[in-house]
Amino acid sequence: MIRKTLKKTSKHPKLDAFIKKYKIPKEYLSSNRKMVSKAVFLGLFIAFIPMPMQMLAVLAFMPFFKFNVPIALAMCWLSNPFTMPPMYYMEYMTGAFVLGTEIAPVEMTLEWFSENIDAIFIPLYFGTFLYSVIGSVSGYLLVNYFWKSSVDRDKKLHRDER
Repeated sequence: MIRKTLKKTSKHPKLDAFIKKYKIPKEYLSSNRKMVSKAVFLGLFIAFIPMPMQMLAVLAFMPFFKFNVPIALAMCWLSNPFTMPPMYYMEYMTGAFVLGTEIAPVEMTLEWFSENIDAIFIPLYFGTFLYSVIGSVSGYLLVNYFWKSSVDRDKKLHRDER
């Protein structure tokens, strides 16, 4: 379903006019399986990293990799002001557990963070690394699997209609 929607919107005349007006390379809006799965991988990887301006980080990868930029930017929005506190707390707890460090009682105040940044930095970013890798690889594999199964299902329906 999503595959067909992406194919339809990528051929829309307004999108073509937008691409021509702003001179955007068409491959950054391509909606094939490889471009979409790379976009999901990169967007999810960056979404788990606790840093400001995650969308700019995605855009920084544009010269080095080819991927569907709007989808990668949308995947960054997984971490938003509502999901950030539970995500980062989960990453910190996981990192502290795996590293075997003492888990500090967390308070959601700026004073607590400024006083304890040394104690939480390494466990937080170790947990971030684990979730970034596992989440992005899982997203990449799921997109590939569902895309291929969708193509196979459409081919089977087409054969059955003949």
